[in-house]
Amino acid sequence: MNQIILTFFGGLLMGLSPAPNSVFYLAWLVLIPLWSNIIFSKNSLKQNILLGLVWGIGFHGVALFWITGIHPMTWMGVPWFASLLIALFCWIFITLWGAALVAVWSFGMNFVKRLCNTNTLKDSLFRIILGVALWCGLEWLWSNTPLWWSSLSYTQSPDNLWILQLSKLSGFSVVTASIVAVNGLLAESNYYLSRNRSQSYTLLTLAVSFFVLFHGLGFYLFQQPLSETPDKAIKVGIIQGNIPNEIKLYPEGFRKAIEGYTTGYQKLASQGVDVVLTPETALPYFWNDIVQNSSFYQSILQEKVPVWLGAFGVQGSNYTNSLFTVTGNGEIISRFDKVKLVPLGEYIPFEPIFGKIINRLSPLDAHLVPGKPNQIFKTPFGITSVGICYESAFAEHFRKQIQNGGEFIITAANNAHYSKAMPAQHHAQDIIRAIENDRFLARATNTGYSAFIDPHGRTLWISEINQYQIHSATIYRRNTQTLYVRFGDSLTKVLLVLGMGIIFVRFRIS
Repeated sequence: MNQIILTFFGGLLMGLSPAPNSVFYLAWLVLIPLWSNIIFSKNSLKQNILLGLVWGIGFHGVALFWITGIHPMTWMGVPWFASLLIALFCWIFITLWGAALVAVWSFGMNFVKRLCNTNTLKDSLFRIILGVALWCGLEWLWSNTPLWWSSLSYTQSPDNLWILQLSKLSGFSVVTASIVAVNGLLAESNYYLSRNRSQSYTLLTLAVSFFVLFHGLGFYLFQQPLSETPDKAIKVGIIQGNIPNEIKLYPEGFRKAIEGYTTGYQKLASQGVDVVLTPETALPYFWNDIVQNSSFYQSILQEKVPVWLGAFGVQGSNYTNSLFTVTGNGEIISRFDKVKLVPLGEYIPFEPIFGKIINRLSPLDAHLVPGKPNQIFKTPFGITSVGICYESAFAEHFRKQIQNGGEFIITAANNAHYSKAMPAQHHAQDIIRAIENDRFLARATNTGYSAFIDPHGRTLWISEINQYQIHSATIYRRNTQTLYVRFGDSLTKVLLVLGMGIIFVRFRIS
């Protein structure tokens, strides 16, 4: 029972490390109880899996509690009690989904424990390598599923920008690997403190050395000049409409949106911006309806400033969550359809099974369908990498677009109806995406946080939460390609190959 309590407490503390609490330094310590209880106890396989599940529940349960903010959904016609049940179901489901990753890791580490079962320094280092490889491999696997958010790496964003620079080398896995490695070394060092002080001190020295080395390398990358030139500059205006979800899809919300976005667009145009960026579904209607029924469209024709407009697109008999490039002449020259739809929120997984149990959260009758993953978003300012809301969590989504010529990143989100935790974590995700790809990033949200971010992850401006705001800033087009953009998550591949080599050698010896 003491092991369960201590392990659960470690997971709870890890849950405090991401934004908005941002106690990021805890992440370098709070995996120690789980590691120690798996490797150095006489627990059975089931007990170790339970420990992993408990730690994961603590971490994800705290970090993702913001999902319960979807309640109440009475404005959508969902009864209060049913809304509460849906919110609790979503929270429990995503918590267990994240905890399952840790449980699988614990299962694997139980195998590692038996394979590398001596008290030698060599076996300690083997356990570290295998533990890091397994965690990174599982995060890569989870990130390829439709449901993904909480990598260990995002615990360091937005405050620990030095370590986040390492994501330029091989994506977020470098940060995850660093966290797991330091925790593992400290756990191993602590165990041998009363058994083999020489080995304990060696492991402690390695832990401290790696921590300093990782941050030192990150500091070096952080200090590299950006060297921007005026011919690459784009003055972008952002409108944060602040339209509550309760009215967004109804006539009152439409009137407020048209008024707010029209006024904001006109003010930004008068400031001499090159383009205006609006949030996800800023005007939640189809383009033809916007053309026929809005002063916003007339303002575009008058001011002649291009706009990236969030609205719905038509795809056959269904619709898409889209961002349109509208020129100053009122013509659409490009369109990006959201690829990563939110499970339960925008579609129902295994709909033939669960569709009769869970009502759609969208009040529209048609089905929301995803866009194609290989879209290229061409604009008057060059090719752009685009993410709509949930896509900010998927690193590979942006990497592919940068590979295809994306010179800067724009993201659009809603973020309404949640506590400050969700938009804070969303902003933290976009910071990592900007660093990984070495790109300036502009993000517009409905209720916050809208922001401008530079390629080092520094937030140049960030909006207030739940306020109507407009702001303009200059970003720059870039053609650099980081090692991550060129080769992807090569570190995880190397670690997995190295881990398989260790397993092969140990089997040969045994």
